[in-house]
Amino acid sequence: VQLQASGGGLVQAGGSLKLSCVASGRTYSSDAVAWFRQAPGKEREFVAARGWRGATPLYADSVRGRFTISGDAAENTVNLQMSGLKPEDTAIYFCARRRTSVATRRQYDYNNWGQGTLVTVSS
Repeated sequence: VQLQASGGGLVQAGGSLKLSCVASGRTYSSDAVAWFRQAPGKEREFVAARGWRGATPLYADSVRGRFTISGDAAENTVNLQMSGLKPEDTAIYFCARRRTSVATRRQYDYNNWGQGTLVTVSS
């Protein structure tokens, strides 16, 4: 499975961006999908995830209410709509998939990763 993330860029605080992750290769419609991010000098952290169609999405406390994950594995495209962006949201954002239908917050549960897209939020 190959994942291609896109949509990153430079935005002012309070602005919005939409990230997309397109999957190709041998994918399964029941895969769980997720977004993680890694800020400079910090470890990768969970952002949002979505399991089998209809499952309640998971969000990190730091983004809940501002970010929305949409789409699912069946569509082969998963989006992350980000609004109310803050400078602390600056990071490389990675999309990921796991070969089960249950989404988790743990990066080690995901075995397919995209290359990342950089989001920079200026103050």
